Amino acid sequence: MNWERFLDALSRVPHELSIHVIMVLISLAVAIAISLPIGVILTRPRFRKMGALVMNILNLFQAFPGMAIIALTMPVLGMGLKPAIGALVVQALLPIARNTIAGLYGVDPNTKEAAQGMGMSERKVLFEVELPLAMPVILAGIRTSAVYVVSVGTLAAYIGGGGLGDIIVAGLNMLWAEFIIVGAGFGALLAIFFERGLSYLEYKFTPPGFTITK
Repeated sequence: MNWERFLDALSRVPHELSIHVIMVLISLAVAIAISLPIGVILTRPRFRKMGALVMNILNLFQAFPGMAIIALTMPVLGMGLKPAIGALVVQALLPIARNTIAGLYGVDPNTKEAAQGMGMSERKVLFEVELPLAMPVILAGIRTSAVYVVSVGTLAAYIGGGGLGDIIVAGLNMLWAEFIIVGAGFGALLAIFFERGLSYLEYKFTPPGFTITK
């Protein structure tokens, strides 16, 4: 272990970590903004027939390797952070959409009927009954996407996107184990941070009497 190189790698962490966090947060925000409405729409009676087609398309996106998605977005978005975020958004769509659908379908029909019997409109039933009850399942999908995006985000370094991948790639190029350890270690810690943070939110949003995996 070369401690001078190890300290050099550590000195780069604040800058690269901030880029990585920004990349993850933007990707997750865009993915949620796309996937959540898709999941809601596909559970409405008039659009249910489209569910299989849309989910198959999202499954196809998920099946592509992260580097392949990044390569496909480069001709449109160029080099840097934009194609990396575009690729991460595509990869994050499936778990959120799938869990949104599962969560909404998991709401007890009797609960919805009772809400409608109280005079609530379909819109109110969705926003005040269905989505709050489905939120723990939706957050579980967001948690899955977050961990995946943190790990795949290291590939952004190959197209100039920055992030913790820059430290790992520098270590690989120079055969410096210290850089690889620091980059991969902080990547793992960031993934754990997102996973535990979203697990806590999932726990807080779970109605009393329901059981979730912490």
